[in-house]
Amino acid sequence: MEPLRSDETVAHAADDATFVSRACEVEPVSLHRLLDTADAPRFAWSAPDAPSIVAFGSTETLTAAGDTRFDAIRTQAETLFSQSITPERLPEAARPRLFGGFSFNEGPTEDDDSAWTGFPDARFVLPRVQVAQTDAKTFLTVTLAGPNATPTAAADLLEREREALASLPADNPETQPPGVASVQLTTPRETWNAQVEAALSRIHRGELTKVVLAQALTATLDTELSVPGALSRLATTYPDCHRFLVAPDEEGAFFGATPERLVSLRGRTVSTVALAGSTGRGDTPEEDEWLGEELLTSKKDRHEHNVVAETIREQLEPFASSVTLGPLGLRRLATVQHLQTPISAELTHDEHVLSLVEALHPTPAVGGLPPERAKQTIRDTETFDRGWYAAPVGWFDAAGNGSFAVALRSAVARGTEATLFAGAGIVADSDPDAEWDEVQLKYRPMLDELE
Repeated sequence: MEPLRSDETVAHAADDATFVSRACEVEPVSLHRLLDTADAPRFAWSAPDAPSIVAFGSTETLTAAGDTRFDAIRTQAETLFSQSITPERLPEAARPRLFGGFSFNEGPTEDDDSAWTGFPDARFVLPRVQVAQTDAKTFLTVTLAGPNATPTAAADLLEREREALASLPADNPETQPPGVASVQLTTPRETWNAQVEAALSRIHRGELTKVVLAQALTATLDTELSVPGALSRLATTYPDCHRFLVAPDEEGAFFGATPERLVSLRGRTVSTVALAGSTGRGDTPEEDEWLGEELLTSKKDRHEHNVVAETIREQLEPFASSVTLGPLGLRRLATVQHLQTPISAELTHDEHVLSLVEALHPTPAVGGLPPERAKQTIRDTETFDRGWYAAPVGWFDAAGNGSFAVALRSAVARGTEATLFAGAGIVADSDPDAEWDEVQLKYRPMLDELE
């Protein structure tokens, strides 16, 4: 199959080019099979109304640390892309992208005993192989770097990878959940109640309006987890969520199915969402409707949600000529339903998606208000390392377009151990027992895929 025609694929690489890519259209493939056989590092991304992507191998890796990590990654990426042949004529789905994410706080623990080994403050990889599948077409993109990165070498790699894709079985392998032998909570119920009461004291003193406190649960598994299998099951149960995988090595893998988009940027059009306020699903349609209506009319949940929506509007306004809040509605998932407000904006000037990621993270839905006091309260209160949980994970391209989700409903797995995360928003009239129940409910999406 002929490579796609573009500046990047037909011109000779400049002498100082960092990388060169080639791309072609291929027959549809089983992304599950591909992910199962791919070398580390591995990445997977699937979002509503967007291509599903599997990428693997590393052509270039960018890392950064500290509170300047967003700007540092953006600067490194701009240098990287400026020293390449820009693939502007490639179909959007076939363009090379950097995949990765950020920590919630600067400075996650990376000692030998940490679940977050291999996940620094910021890490993005330009993959060697990228396969993007839309409803109509599938694209294979390969990327080479260094002195031997010529169009001819890239074309040879493209052909080898195309042949490898053609040899993959067309169906997904059958995989069973690994089973859970035992679970251990990092935060016992008594400790949780004390943490919530301490946060409420800060709120009542006027130091905070809201803070999101989280817990972690470590599951010891009966057998080693197949992450491609877990993602496949999540796709069936949560087809409307952002599903992601970041696996920096052969052992560690961070994955999930999050209902919350942080931000997507295409040109000057921004899309995001306010998602806050939760309840369970009913056992019958009538009970489900009753629970949803109760959530919609809950003074506490409506207030919490409105604070999130208005804060996102305020965070976008410095960049935008207009910000539009859509109608309030319900986001119904398999085990939980949320209040949701879609938000869109038109930018005044061209911006890089990482500028918006930095401005929006952490949203009040995962951090609190005021943001810095909430982050300090989280650091003072929680007894585990959030790492990349509730932080931005996603991709961006040479044009600065990209898509990021808030890494909720997630787990970091290594061998026969998986650590799950869930949180709840604490406001003035929060009840510790009710918030405990909400957190346990939010563990269910990931636990169900393991048990």
